[in-house]
Amino acid sequence: MSPKLPEVSGEKLVKLLNKLGYQVIRQRGSHIRLSKATASGKHNITVPNHKIIAKGTLNDIFTKAGLWNNMSRDELIKMLKK
Repeated sequence: MSPKLPEVSGEKLVKLLNKLGYQVIRQRGSHIRLSKATASGKHNITVPNHKIIAKGTLNDIFTKAGLWNNMSRDELIKMLKK
């Protein structure tokens, strides 16, 4: 069974994505845009800079980041808790 999604702030999620090689390219209002160049192309993620990110949004970000970084959603959750 997958671990439960933690409550995460936008700032903490951006730090995790930075560890995976994503760089902040811009911020507009409360949304931060990150980008990473990979062998299969350029991947962009938008993270809402909120105190607590909605579970559905967090799940979507983990799923897409996991696909582009060849990691499971569970591995990303474990990295976040460290």
